Amino acid sequence: MIKIYKYGEVSSDDIFARNNPTADVSGVVREIVENVKENGDKALYEYSERFDGAVLTSLEVTKEEIEEAYSLVEPEFIRILKAAAENIREFHSAQKRNSFIINNKKGIVTGQKVVPIEKAGLYVPGGTAAYPSTVLMDSIPAKIAGCKEICICTPPSKDGKVNPVILAAANIAGVDRIFKVGGAQAIAALAYGTETVSKVDKIVGPGNAFVAEAKRQVFGLVNIDMIAGPSEILVIADKNSNPQFVAADLLSQAEHDKNASAVLVTESEKLAEEVALAIENQIEELPRKEIARASIDQNGKIIIAPDINTAVEISNEIAPEHLELCVDNPFDMLDNVRHAGSVFMGRFCPEALGDYFAGPNHTLPTGGTARFSSPLSVDDFVKKIQYTYYTKDALSEVAKDVAFFAEKEGLTAHANSAIIRTKDKK
Repeated sequence: MIKIYKYGEVSSDDIFARNNPTADVSGVVREIVENVKENGDKALYEYSERFDGAVLTSLEVTKEEIEEAYSLVEPEFIRILKAAAENIREFHSAQKRNSFIINNKKGIVTGQKVVPIEKAGLYVPGGTAAYPSTVLMDSIPAKIAGCKEICICTPPSKDGKVNPVILAAANIAGVDRIFKVGGAQAIAALAYGTETVSKVDKIVGPGNAFVAEAKRQVFGLVNIDMIAGPSEILVIADKNSNPQFVAADLLSQAEHDKNASAVLVTESEKLAEEVALAIENQIEELPRKEIARASIDQNGKIIIAPDINTAVEISNEIAPEHLELCVDNPFDMLDNVRHAGSVFMGRFCPEALGDYFAGPNHTLPTGGTARFSSPLSVDDFVKKIQYTYYTKDALSEVAKDVAFFAEKEGLTAHANSAIIRTKDKK
């Protein structure tokens, strides 16, 4: 059963379970990465048979397979995928950055170009844990950014096929290429390229410990989004909140993973007790109740705070991945929220809206990294190039200042590169 604490009984460092021990897979992953780097497609075929039980004759999904997937997915879900994709496009289109130019001093031009990365690689878990929402959330921002090629790697099932909902979502999102490759080997293939799989510039997307470690190992050769930890939700609820709603929201995260953290902070002891009871009733109805039970019993918490303002202070201390403000006037509280991945406002905004449909991204910083990082966005798929132009006269006006600065740092060649141009009569 979820544990109830009074304010101060649990330190901010212990509110979320962020130090779950995991097996060290670095050595195994390093071997996989090196094998793919050296042997390319051959290694991928071998790993598909070994890890996925799939004997493949080709690694890339064909147009025919995508067409078949559409026929296998119910039309109602296709409609919902398209509606969700439209919301995601609308939200992320507002994130586009513009290049700029500054030309307000005679003879001087400075500026910045915003350009998309050329190739983006998306990892999408497959099999029984297929997440078409991840396809939409990770590929649509890349598409809006203007990436020339967007590739997906996802593991095949034993029959050598990719889950049809993944293929349908990828087609709706405008993904260019899809590869039947999973695990650490997929990350290696995207980082180094093989005879079939494109070498990309950035890899994004969730995965198990092997995928996370592979992303860590190839970072620097390519960019990555983040090393994601277990899912987290912090619900701030006042005394007028519906305990059934709050319990449902806590369980929506608890069913993700036994290591997930679901925490309620409230000023109401009565609500705390009612939510705890509602969790016990609702959890028995969940198909994934074993996972949810482990998460709630090990990591779930209810904290009774002196007031709602203190609850917000607690939230800012721990920087949750998901934050729900289950209060009457959530916009009055929003200015005080400084650290959170994504905020869900009011009594009728479950976190599941963000997972699937509303439009803001669901790839979020975990483990307290919301203190300094942001949700996945169009910014993740662009880079900035700055430029500078000076005429000879403009340089002559500042050359001595530049040289003086350089001399202070002991870099006389730097100084000379500015001064020599003022002596040149050409």
